[in-house]
Amino acid sequence: MNFLRTLVGKLWITIICLVAFVLLSVGLFFLPYIDTNFTNPGAIKKLFVLVSMIGFSLTTFFALFLITKITQPMQRLIQATDSIRKGNYDTRLSLKTSDEIGVLSNTFNHMAEELEKTIRSLNHEKEHLSSVLRSMNDAVITLDGSGYVILTNPPGERILQMWGDLPDEESETAETVQGSLQKIPRPLQQMFRKVLDQEGDQSMNIHVKKGVWSVHMAPLASDGGIRGAVAVLRDVTEEVKLEKMRRDFVANVSHEIRTPLSMMQGYSEALLDGMATSPEESAELVQVIHDESLRMGRLVRDLLDLARMEAGHTDMTMQSVDIRELAERVYRKFLVRSKENDIALRLELKDGPLELQEANEDRLEQVLTNLLDNAFRHTPEGGTISIEAGMAEGGHGSELHLSVRDSGVGIPADDLPFVFDRFYKADKARVRGETGGTGLGLSIVKNIVDSHGGSIYAESEVGKGTAFHMLLPVEKPQLS
Repeated sequence: MNFLRTLVGKLWITIICLVAFVLLSVGLFFLPYIDTNFTNPGAIKKLFVLVSMIGFSLTTFFALFLITKITQPMQRLIQATDSIRKGNYDTRLSLKTSDEIGVLSNTFNHMAEELEKTIRSLNHEKEHLSSVLRSMNDAVITLDGSGYVILTNPPGERILQMWGDLPDEESETAETVQGSLQKIPRPLQQMFRKVLDQEGDQSMNIHVKKGVWSVHMAPLASDGGIRGAVAVLRDVTEEVKLEKMRRDFVANVSHEIRTPLSMMQGYSEALLDGMATSPEESAELVQVIHDESLRMGRLVRDLLDLARMEAGHTDMTMQSVDIRELAERVYRKFLVRSKENDIALRLELKDGPLELQEANEDRLEQVLTNLLDNAFRHTPEGGTISIEAGMAEGGHGSELHLSVRDSGVGIPADDLPFVFDRFYKADKARVRGETGGTGLGLSIVKNIVDSHGGSIYAESEVGKGTAFHMLLPVEKPQLS
């Protein structure tokens, strides 16, 4: 930069001009006066006083001029800097000079522009991150080094509220607050300590309030250290439940098929080895093989029916069904069996129409057949079984209340919530004979009732019998 354009150069030129002006003034105006009055001491004193006054005035004038040129831009720069400090990043200086102050003004404007771009970019990234977090179905919880929550998304907020009444290890609540920060919930405390101690990612499933959550927690690094952690949580309750159902299903199917297969294999080997010494013994062995093959056929058929129903591939023609006629037909079908087993079968139908506008007669007959077959198999001789039907008022209009009661051995209270599960058999209370069911009948019944928009539940007491109650809407059900 040219020296004369700098502040020092301008100051130097100003001082030179001031001195030159004083010297010229003295030389042009006061030298003749000095020559004529040099011998007069009073005149000399006057001259010095006058020159001092003129010099002081000129110095003050030029000092004020320099102060104006230097301090005013600095004041404007200070004000602009303070405005930037307060968050007004669009502040700019409009100083048009060629000295250091002009360069400083241009540099300040460039800095403010870059700072505004950086802040705008950070805000954009923050909004982008916030949008991503809000759109996530998984819960995200960010923790500081002390274990306090500093950032969450909506699913994370719901989890914190849901776990808010869980006491932590210090017998405090999970809503312990330090200022406005919420304490880490108790189920995450162990993982958080492992992340801080081992400085590595941690993943595990945690069980909270009958739910299962898959949690992945990673440390937040800063300046070579860990300043916190971020946890991503996903509700995997249904996945775990389905996986357990799959394992149980495979185990139960294997168990149910293994018994008839073993019997068929054993009796067929006996026939092949010639162990039957008479035609009667051969016929008996063949009859056992035939019965077991029928049992396997029923199991496979029930499995296929249940799979089709749960997949929604079962076509059911809905039409008006007279439940009174259906119940009487099923009643007559089981009369012979009731006489053979010495069990009293009753039919109790209330007066008035018992009709469903939208139902499948074949499927409802299958429901009654399964329930009655189940009741006969678990009711001892001398017992009673009744079929009851009547109209009732429900929350969504008129409903048909259909019940099947027995005086059998009953179901334990602990097993009652699971009677509609696949392969359910309360073996402690219901001893199955050779003609036992497949354990799928009640599951099929529940699927059929659900497909009609109805509901089914069971009441039972050990030693006093069991009652299955169905509530079916009279009008067309609204299926989801």
